[in-house]
Amino acid sequence: MSAPLAIQAMVATIRCRSRTLDLHKGGDVWHCELGEQLIEQVIEKWHKYLRGQLPGGLDELLDDDVVFYSPIVYTPQQGKAITSLYLHAAGQTLPGDPAVAATTDEKTGGAFRYAKQVLAGDTAVLEFETTVGGKYVNGVDIIRCNDAGRIVEFRVMIRPLQAVNLVHRQMAAMLETMQPPE
Repeated sequence: MSAPLAIQAMVATIRCRSRTLDLHKGGDVWHCELGEQLIEQVIEKWHKYLRGQLPGGLDELLDDDVVFYSPIVYTPQQGKAITSLYLHAAGQTLPGDPAVAATTDEKTGGAFRYAKQVLAGDTAVLEFETTVGGKYVNGVDIIRCNDAGRIVEFRVMIRPLQAVNLVHRQMAAMLETMQPPE
């Protein structure tokens, strides 16, 4: 049996963290099947949460020791409670402008939407677009999960500068209203 035929007949299993990776020959192209990766499941839950369809909410998604990196605050925020607070505030600040939705181009429609999604290993990069206060906002959520399927790191980056300044003001106001009175 020649080497190419032996390779075509072989199915290799490679350990990939706690999951296995099977290599198969399909037509003239080699491809890998990993099954459903953990990050895919986490991002599916994230999308369900955003649609209000995840019964456990952020508590089900976030690890107790999650670290949140804000586009506005320099210091990383550690813990489920503070990360939940920031994500709830962002949900109130970045939903998009309904009035703009009827008048803008098809690109964003004014409403928050994910335009691109890249998943690899334990990390997802989700590019989003929205309109806030009549200004176009473009950014990425970088989400990393652990082997238990919980988000352990959540980074948000926003552009352009006008959007950063606007979101900064609106997030500060929103967080102030969400803080318990002293």
